[in-house]
Amino acid sequence: MATVTTFYRSVLALLLLAGCSPDSTISGVTPVGEDNSSPTANRTTVPTPNASVYQFQPLSIIGQRVPLGQYRGRKLLIVNVASNCSYTPQYRELQQLWQQYHNRVVVLGFPSNQFGGQEPGNDSTINTFCTGTYNVTFPMFHKIDVTGATAHPLYKFLANRRFNGVVNNPPSWNFCKYLIDENGYVIGYYPSTVSPMSPVLLDAIMQ
Repeated sequence: MATVTTFYRSVLALLLLAGCSPDSTISGVTPVGEDNSSPTANRTTVPTPNASVYQFQPLSIIGQRVPLGQYRGRKLLIVNVASNCSYTPQYRELQQLWQQYHNRVVVLGFPSNQFGGQEPGNDSTINTFCTGTYNVTFPMFHKIDVTGATAHPLYKFLANRRFNGVVNNPPSWNFCKYLIDENGYVIGYYPSTVSPMSPVLLDAIMQ
């Protein structure tokens, strides 16, 4: 009997350790699945509240906390942006998308300097550049890291299918795009080469 009891105690201890693994959460985000295979546009797991981007409140480019839940009811297009990139002219199409379809989608720009050092400025200079050069009026956010160990929790969530349930792609360069549905759930990833006004992205936004 003592041997059986010891065995069950050992099994219980292993289960508790597995549940407390440091990789099981990112800033309180609970994984929605353990499959890290290639991304798909079709959700294979049941969404949970922790699988929504509405749990995040990033800082705006002027330092104000922005609860993403305030955009419920419209899709979100989350883009990591930079001022000195060959893709920087996409700001023009991002602004066009925002102006024409703001009732359907909210464009959110997150400056980052991680790719080619192409966003060296601070929030103030970035804001001046965006508004002065491209007349940007869509929401812009505080400059952050978007990949690697220092990535903002929002981007750790966006890049990992274990947390968002669909996409398993970190940004590969500036102007990568994550599309979020009207309830805050990730539905797609688009690399830098997909322009904001491209038919493939517009079709996904209008669905």
